[in-house]
Amino acid sequence: MPSMDFNPRISIARGSQQSSQQKRTKEQDEDAFMNLSDREIAGCISDIGIAFTIEDLRNPKAPQVQKIFEWFAELLTNTTREVVAPAMKAAAEDLCGADDAERIFTADTRELMGFFVTMRRLLLECGIRDFTFSDLYKPQHGRLVKIFSYIINFIRFRESQTGVIDEHYNSSENTKNQIEQLYHENQEKEEQLEEMQQNRKNVEQAIRDKEKRNEDLKTRLYELNKAQKVVHEKLERVKEEQNRLKVALQDKTTAVMTTRQEASKLRPYTEQSPAVLEQSLQTLNSNLHNDRAEIERLDKRTRALQTSCDTFTPLIADITALHNLLCNLHADLGKEDEEAKSAAKNREALADKSYKVREVGREERSLRMQLEQSKAKTERLRRDAEGKAANTNAKMTALRQTHEELTAERQDRHREVERRRIRIEQTVKKMDDLKYNIEREVQEAREEYMKMESHIRLYMTEMEQSI
Repeated sequence: MPSMDFNPRISIARGSQQSSQQKRTKEQDEDAFMNLSDREIAGCISDIGIAFTIEDLRNPKAPQVQKIFEWFAELLTNTTREVVAPAMKAAAEDLCGADDAERIFTADTRELMGFFVTMRRLLLECGIRDFTFSDLYKPQHGRLVKIFSYIINFIRFRESQTGVIDEHYNSSENTKNQIEQLYHENQEKEEQLEEMQQNRKNVEQAIRDKEKRNEDLKTRLYELNKAQKVVHEKLERVKEEQNRLKVALQDKTTAVMTTRQEASKLRPYTEQSPAVLEQSLQTLNSNLHNDRAEIERLDKRTRALQTSCDTFTPLIADITALHNLLCNLHADLGKEDEEAKSAAKNREALADKSYKVREVGREERSLRMQLEQSKAKTERLRRDAEGKAANTNAKMTALRQTHEELTAERQDRHREVERRRIRIEQTVKKMDDLKYNIEREVQEAREEYMKMESHIRLYMTEMEQSI
């Protein structure tokens, strides 16, 4: 005969079984609330263009169920086998290499694994957290009813919230477009900034080069001015020498002509006395030799002067080029004078502004005097206000004391109410615990009674059989 002793370990196991049963009952109630009828599920699936009957739902086939799941994935996530296949093939090649990938992981296996991951993520969003491979390979009627019901309810909810979804989608798209537009504008602004900075560097470099060139030109101009003065002085000296030589040549030519005239005049007298004529001839020969030597010397001097003139010709060309350069520099100096005039105008404008500033300073001093007068008036008003504020503070102090007394009284009442509420809650909790203990003891007594009744029945049955 079996023992009827009370075993506490059995009661603990029974309690855990009861909690799991309650949890399972709660989940079944939720599933019953979400589940649709077989006819409604079959009709919804048939409406999407897949031939599906109640008999197909009650006796499911794996290929047909996988096809339906693929259609749901394409509808809700735009995911198909063609979308999943390249990524899964690349993953298989990374794991096993390009040679062994097709042998170890076939195309169907890869695509089914990728499809399972996609469906599991989708069903997590729909509320199904226990989706497994058995739901694809060995589908069961109860599981399919639950999964299809959750998916259909999710699709209905999505269709009912299409306006809100479209609104948020459009808002996100607008925000995305604005972000892209602002990003492109930012890129354009950055490019413009870089271009402006580069232009600024180029302009600054050009300004520095121009300033350096101006300094070099000024130095060169100063040197050329000195050289021009030296050349001009030398040219003046050469011209004076040339004029002096020309005058000397004219004097010598005049002397020769005069001598020839005198000789022509004296020629008749040469026949009178041979000795005299011979002496005169010797004298004339010596004079002639002297004149020839002088003429040769003057010719050499003339050729030297001509050579000097030929030498001065390129100098004159250089001086002309320098003169043109001086004209250009004069134009640049004129521009600088115009800039100086513009600066003078700016200084005059600055003087006008300074005058206006002084006028503003005088107005400011007058306004400060008015401000001081206003401050004096404000000070008098402030003293009056302080007197009134003192009276008001005294009244406020009295009111605060009254308010503090009322607050303390209210806090005492609130604490008393809290104490009573806590006592009531403790009493209610004790009553609930007592009720739970009584119900548990009644349940245990009922179970013990059922157990004893079964033992008694078994005992009576054995007794009847023995009789």
